[in-house]
Amino acid sequence: MEYIENRTFEELQVGDSAEITRTLRHDDIELFAVMSGDVNPAHVDPEYAASDMFHRVIAHGMWGGALISAVLGTELPGPGTIYLDQSLQFRRPVGLGDTVTVRVTVAEKYPDTRRLKLACECLNQEGKQVIVGEALVIAPSEKVRRPRVTLPEVHLHERGARHRELVKLAAPYEPIRVAVVQPVNAASLHDALDAKEEGLIEPVLVGPEAKIRRAAEEIDRSLDGVTLEAVPHSHAAAARAVELARTGKVDALMKGAIAMDELMDAVLAPEALATERRASHVHVLDVPTYPKPLLITDAALLAYPTLADKRDIVRNAVDLAKSLGIEAPKVAILSASEVVDPRIRSTMEAAALCKMAERGQIAGAVVDGPLAFDSAISRKAAAANGVAGLVAGDADVLVVPDLEAGTLLVKELVHLAGADSAGIILGARVPAIIPGRSDGALPSLASAALAKLYLHRGDRGTALASGDPSREDAA
Repeated sequence: MEYIENRTFEELQVGDSAEITRTLRHDDIELFAVMSGDVNPAHVDPEYAASDMFHRVIAHGMWGGALISAVLGTELPGPGTIYLDQSLQFRRPVGLGDTVTVRVTVAEKYPDTRRLKLACECLNQEGKQVIVGEALVIAPSEKVRRPRVTLPEVHLHERGARHRELVKLAAPYEPIRVAVVQPVNAASLHDALDAKEEGLIEPVLVGPEAKIRRAAEEIDRSLDGVTLEAVPHSHAAAARAVELARTGKVDALMKGAIAMDELMDAVLAPEALATERRASHVHVLDVPTYPKPLLITDAALLAYPTLADKRDIVRNAVDLAKSLGIEAPKVAILSASEVVDPRIRSTMEAAALCKMAERGQIAGAVVDGPLAFDSAISRKAAAANGVAGLVAGDADVLVVPDLEAGTLLVKELVHLAGADSAGIILGARVPAIIPGRSDGALPSLASAALAKLYLHRGDRGTALASGDPSREDAA
């Protein structure tokens, strides 16, 4: 156990010193900004900082001041010290990657009051002063030795950062033409019009005209320049949207205020949009504690998929992952057990899917399973469970045993881990955008971006506009 021990007034002599060393990280700047509320762009906006006088992101000046306080409170004099006064002069900026040594030295002692004057300085890795100053404190009179408190782990997460990256990744491409099915309430119409404003889609609103216009009035949005296909009800809206897709008038569908089953019945009806591949849904989650987008499938469409269904579920997710720039997606087939057990169907299917991947029936991905959830997303857990391999602890895609398990997993990540979820259905002749329902508009924009990227960059997509950026340029 580590301890913090002070040095009393009687123990200290002029010339005694203590120091700590810290290297400035991006997380230090963000955490200080969150704690203080100081979001000066010189510290938190790289684009602005590049044009500022220092031409780089620099630390808040009081970050160095806080380090001086840390030396006073934990090293010299240590616990029991009472801070009275502090002067600081800032000589040089501290940039990302700079290593700062913070030193406090006893300059004068005042026995009548137990006060100390302390010389304070912060030196960079070149030995140059970045901060100098003086502190006046009352030194402790009694000895203190206490266990060092273990600080909580802090995980910094910019809400929606990975979904914003999807929207940014889709920006160079031409908007795709999308039939928005039954956008008759505020949320669904917002989703469509926001995606249009972002340059992701050109919407064709399909549904009862009077209801669509009432929704537009409710959210105070104009429908000028937006194509509207008037039909009497949701069933007709789904049929008309499918017809627009079947005849090539739109490139994708977007779910509005219509039940998933009603929409998919129209999509998969005879002579509609079905293909030889089973349609399936893919969630793309931005999880605060996971370092990259996490694809989960199928947690919305196929209740109890067969082995053949799961093969297509994997293939659809792999195609989407590749369109997002993941060249060799790592696919974890989830189960309750990591041992192939004839009593647990999902373990048997996982083993079969791995063999399919080995034989080329599932191409372009690294597939492993059965894997427990923790082994799939945590290297530490995988090691503890004795699981090795390229997928363990680093999965891009999680294939769930069935809809029940998948729905529970997604909702747990959204409501307990603060994840945001975008969604898309693949496997039909055109993709279907399933707008996210997390807080804010970003998950819905990300859902539209998924379809745009899939169609312009995906292995099964088509280049919808000549002169689009190449895969390499867009990446």
